[in-house]
Amino acid sequence: MRRLLLVDDDDVFVRVLERAFTRRGYEVRTAGDVQQALNIVVDWLPEDAVVDLRLPGESGLALIVALRRMNAAMRIVMLTGYASIATAVEAIKLGATHYLAKPADVQDILAALERDGGDAHVEPATRPVSVQRLEWEHIQRILSENDGNISATARALGMHRRTLQRKLFKHPVRGA
Repeated sequence: MRRLLLVDDDDVFVRVLERAFTRRGYEVRTAGDVQQALNIVVDWLPEDAVVDLRLPGESGLALIVALRRMNAAMRIVMLTGYASIATAVEAIKLGATHYLAKPADVQDILAALERDGGDAHVEPATRPVSVQRLEWEHIQRILSENDGNISATARALGMHRRTLQRKLFKHPVRGA
């Protein structure tokens, strides 16, 4: 029986995933933030982890680093409703096995946990990225460079902090 750690602050989403993975033969533990997850893995080291990017307190990126130190062979899927190229690159650099954008179903997550590498046959986009999506990606990259500091990011972007916060609280622009 494989051990799976689910880390997400959305209780309903976590419970749905927990039931689905338990039915598929996984032993599952859940956490709502980085500290809870670290408390769990001290005594119970999983083979797999599904980690949300945006967690209360520290981001899921910090958890990837800690999990990798504890078990270099752990398969870690970063799952987020705030997908961006910047966070995808950072997650993979830090040791995530795969990066998935929400909404992702159990089959998507299972497939990511079971795959060892990338897929060279993925079709490239047929349209260029929209201006709105480029703005979102740029904001996410600058935010990442400033370690999630909203004020520093707003200064770097030359915009008011509240304007930046409004943009960040909106869901990312869909599509290319």
